Amino acid sequence: MRALPPQPQPRRRTGRALLAGLVAASTGMVGLLMAGTGTATADVAPSVNVIANGDFAAGNHISPWTCGPTVTAVNNAATGWDLQGSPAGTDYANCSQSVTVLPNSTYTLSAVVQGGYVFAGVTGTGGTDPSTWSSNSGWNTLTSTFTTGASTTSVSVWFHGWYGQTPFTVDKVSLVGPGTAPNSPSPSPSPTVIVDPTPTNSTSASPTPPQSSPPPSPTVSPTAPPQRKHLLTGYWQDFYNGATPQRISDVPAAYDIIAVAFADATSTQGGLSFTLDPTLSSKLGGYTEAQFKADIAAKRAAGKKVIISVGGQNGTVSVANSTAATNFANSAYGLIQQYGFDGIDIDLENGVNSTYMSQALHTLAAKVGSGFVLTMAPETIGMQSTGGEYFKLALATKDILTIVNMQYYNSGAMLGCDGGVYSQGTENFLTGLACIQLQGGLRPDQVGLGVPASTSAAGGGYISPATVNNALDCLASGTNCGSFKPSQTWPTIGGAMTWSTNWDATAGNPIANTIGAHLHAMP
Repeated sequence: MRALPPQPQPRRRTGRALLAGLVAASTGMVGLLMAGTGTATADVAPSVNVIANGDFAAGNHISPWTCGPTVTAVNNAATGWDLQGSPAGTDYANCSQSVTVLPNSTYTLSAVVQGGYVFAGVTGTGGTDPSTWSSNSGWNTLTSTFTTGASTTSVSVWFHGWYGQTPFTVDKVSLVGPGTAPNSPSPSPSPTVIVDPTPTNSTSASPTPPQSSPPPSPTVSPTAPPQRKHLLTGYWQDFYNGATPQRISDVPAAYDIIAVAFADATSTQGGLSFTLDPTLSSKLGGYTEAQFKADIAAKRAAGKKVIISVGGQNGTVSVANSTAATNFANSAYGLIQQYGFDGIDIDLENGVNSTYMSQALHTLAAKVGSGFVLTMAPETIGMQSTGGEYFKLALATKDILTIVNMQYYNSGAMLGCDGGVYSQGTENFLTGLACIQLQGGLRPDQVGLGVPASTSAAGGGYISPATVNNALDCLASGTNCGSFKPSQTWPTIGGAMTWSTNWDATAGNPIANTIGAHLHAMP
């Protein structure tokens, strides 16, 4: 079992005043007359672009935008005046504008951008502050939608690049919603954005909510990331327990899937939240949420998958009815969008309900769409029989499941598929228990070997990386087996997992260097 610090208390949401809608409606009456008639036609303000100088047509005069010293106006032949940011050192070329908005109202932010890492968002909304990003050499449009709080009358719209990245360009920034269009040197006539005449076909991914339909990832299948045939998964600790503290960017490139451990349970049944651990941040000399998101984006840009893990030794998330399943799917989707995760890991060690968790995961998969990653890390007892709830969950989600990395540790001796009893920490334990899953209905690529990174990472069951490699060879090709040799082979065996990348780093990265290299060299 994993030793974790006490989980942070869930943050309570502040309820909105019952009369807020009436206040907003009353405010929205101002100036709502039909042009030329004087006749009132609605009790809400019309949708307009409330951003001033969003197309930067004023040239070198970029007011009311407030920008850093590395942001300049540039005149492009195809698009006219744009703003170009050139991040340098610790400056990430930020611009912002304070904008007047109405309470309890919905607004859509849009910006046409190209190059580098470009982030755009809004703060001070009184609700969920949206942000989105892309990294494209061609023009592409960033959009996000939010609803203001009951007392929100102004927000800050911003965009920026990232440390040490290439220059980026921004044009046609708009915030469309109820209000009054500001005086602008060249106001945009409509929220329609104009892009370069020869844009690329690449798509941008948004790590933050809310979006009505997340952009697709056409090169990724719903059930298995295509970068490699055999995958190495590692858990990244969002807390400090003596293992090497890491940023996401510190995780070695050998890890194909990085599981951020862990999400927190909220007071809502089935609900999830996530907060970057302040102690970890302090150990790293300061690790901000923005840096965390950018690190995730960089890993994804490098072809890796970063997912949020639910559970762990102290996990208390319960999904035992339809309401909890809906709450789980909605809150997990929010985290996926907010941080840029590719999917979710189920690591519940306090029981699962296969019926309702399957419902929740299928709902979540439908929300995320193409590219959704689903992994699981059950204890050995959960996968001894197809009648167990964890095994039933794996089979029930087989259509959306990427890989099950059972924890081959902290369990003592267990039964193998041949009825033999095998001790943890041996090759026979790995191969004898893996074939239960392989013969029980999972595809070979959905079966991985979960092992501790060192003797410090688990209470028992540590096994050397060389022995893990032998077990992988035995399962894939029937070579390098121990005294137990399965009756068949599974050349597409899924891979391996370790708890954790932090403990691996403490030990000198033997998992990444030995098991990762072996997996990626396997046919």
